[in-house]
Amino acid sequence: MLDSQWFVFAGMPHTSGLFSRRSLRSEHDAAVVSRLKRAGAIPLGVTNCSELCMWYESSNNIYGRSRNPYNLQHIVGGSSGGEGCIIGAGGSVIGVGSDIGGSIRMPAYFNGIYGHKPTIGIVPNEGQFPDAHGCRTELLCTGPMCRYAVDLPLVLKVMAGKNVEKLSLDTEVSVRSLKFFSMENDGGCLFVSPVDKELVQAQRRVVQHLEADLGVSVQPINIHHLRYSLQIWSASMSADGTKGQSFTELLANGGSMWPSVELLKWMFGLSKHTLPAIGLALTEKFANLNPKGNAKMIQTAKNLKEEINTLLGDDGILLYPSHPKIAPKHNEPIAMPFNFAYTGIFNVLGLPVTQCPLGLSEAGLPLGIQIISSQHNDHLTLALAQYLEKSLVGWTPPGSV
Repeated sequence: MLDSQWFVFAGMPHTSGLFSRRSLRSEHDAAVVSRLKRAGAIPLGVTNCSELCMWYESSNNIYGRSRNPYNLQHIVGGSSGGEGCIIGAGGSVIGVGSDIGGSIRMPAYFNGIYGHKPTIGIVPNEGQFPDAHGCRTELLCTGPMCRYAVDLPLVLKVMAGKNVEKLSLDTEVSVRSLKFFSMENDGGCLFVSPVDKELVQAQRRVVQHLEADLGVSVQPINIHHLRYSLQIWSASMSADGTKGQSFTELLANGGSMWPSVELLKWMFGLSKHTLPAIGLALTEKFANLNPKGNAKMIQTAKNLKEEINTLLGDDGILLYPSHPKIAPKHNEPIAMPFNFAYTGIFNVLGLPVTQCPLGLSEAGLPLGIQIISSQHNDHLTLALAQYLEKSLVGWTPPGSV
């Protein structure tokens, strides 16, 4: 078992990639860590993340940059990037991740493994730094990252504790009897990259496989409001203003920090912070400049949640890209910072999502897809992930092509 280093894990570093916390060690275990240890999981260590866990490349000024096991020139994702990397590389079987905008699913996708974002409120988030406050508690989820789909429900049961009673993880699922919907892109957000052709082809292979092997019909669908995923997520992250510490205050860690000064220092190689962290600190003050627009997006989120839950019911599955691009090269996310919208929208909606690997691209990098169901129907996405692992493709070891 591995643990991302923003969860407390007795005796281990608890830096969250922040240089000023480089000497900090945890004194106790987070709830999920304790539960897994009691269930017999053997802890191996903690893994790397982005600075303060708010970027989708895992790099910081304490431990440096994590590199993709399928190609060292490419990213591992974030913020659970180190976790995804070591599991994808065969260094561990299971791990713990945290997800407020895709931090389980993006690293799972980029590293060719399985990652599950549970229904909101099922797994406790206590023991993290930074922790969520106010409206952000409704977006943050803790969940399992695994090399094999069959391990996902087992680990989720342990993580959830008594809350597992809210799910139906022991219910036998007839995959053949499910309703299937497929959406190949977000409908055209101007701020998000187009979906790579190889990812579209991979999703179509899944559709073809389901129809041929199960005799089902997968319905193409266009959910209009998904094109506003970025705006909805951004509005939801700042829905109640300034509750909790600001990102700048978190970076300062009890001291003082001026983002504009840090940017100048970074340009001369003198800052202890990464450029993405400085950039977020510079821009966070603009989050609430359009309260009417934000309120409209919050209402759009409510409508979208109702629409998808009604569409899927208790027996529906939505297939959707995990990300618009195959694992980018290092530093490329700076030029495409909003591509996390493909995962972040489902944090807002509180829906359970399983990221499934779909083999490798022509360049030997992992492909993947998100499987979504309505709230508390995690057992459906987990069952389909196990079915695809057995009948189509699962984890492909690095270097196997």
